[in-house]
Amino acid sequence: MFGFINIYKPGGMTSFDVIAVLRKITHIKQIGHTGTLDPFATGVLPICIGKSTRLIEYLPDDKEYIATVKFGADTDTYDLDGQILKTYSKKITKIELEAILKDFKGEIEQYPPKYSAIKVNGKKLYEYARKGQEIEIKPRKVFISGIKLLEFNEQEQCAKILVGCSKGTYIRSIAYDIGQRLACGGYLIGLERTKAGMFNLKTAIKLDEIKNIADIENNLVNPIDVLPQAKYQLNEHEKERIIHGMSINYQGSNLSEDIVFLVSGDKIVAVGMLDKNIIKIKKVFEVL
Repeated sequence: MFGFINIYKPGGMTSFDVIAVLRKITHIKQIGHTGTLDPFATGVLPICIGKSTRLIEYLPDDKEYIATVKFGADTDTYDLDGQILKTYSKKITKIELEAILKDFKGEIEQYPPKYSAIKVNGKKLYEYARKGQEIEIKPRKVFISGIKLLEFNEQEQCAKILVGCSKGTYIRSIAYDIGQRLACGGYLIGLERTKAGMFNLKTAIKLDEIKNIADIENNLVNPIDVLPQAKYQLNEHEKERIIHGMSINYQGSNLSEDIVFLVSGDKIVAVGMLDKNIIKIKKVFEVL
């Protein structure tokens, strides 16, 4: 089995829990995901099955989320699973919130939550936090392609915010930072990923709808259809060379990218790198 499947992750499960369910159904160990979702979060979780896990690095990594933010308090995890550290009496308005969101668009610096899986000195931040150990957390640059207020309940002091962002962005940190900027506190109480690269909600399959291997096969996405890089159709002679890891000559002019997928029919045979008029082999897959 070789390909991607777009799973809608339910709340209350880790991303690894989803993989464990699919491993049990398929009896395939080589299964991975393209980006972790917190247990309370829901939404798009692209899964790679079989040797397609070797293609994860070539998938577009932009993300989109609908974040539900509660204002009026800070928590130690920046979300609803944490302990409340401080409460605020200040109430904000829709106008104030919309005005501050503009400052979060473009390249920004953010501090990851101390309860996160980022490693410092070989240990994950949440390991330090659970032991009460203080560790210096350095800010990271991320890119926010779009941020928009969808709903705001002034009485409940609760907002739904659409966020488009680069890989590695912590939406929990955005919720916290907005609360700090408005001096009212804020934390995440809901998160739905609506887009991950080429995958979106429209094509997502609920995990409980996957009962057997046939359900996976019927929803399996051919990597060629979602990988944006250039494709090069091999002839039989070139295919034979590629299978043995040998480079091939390229005399055309329509390949402008370094990375090129070498295909036979609608199947990926290998990943190559264009170097002048030579395609050198980076990864070879079994003939499918």
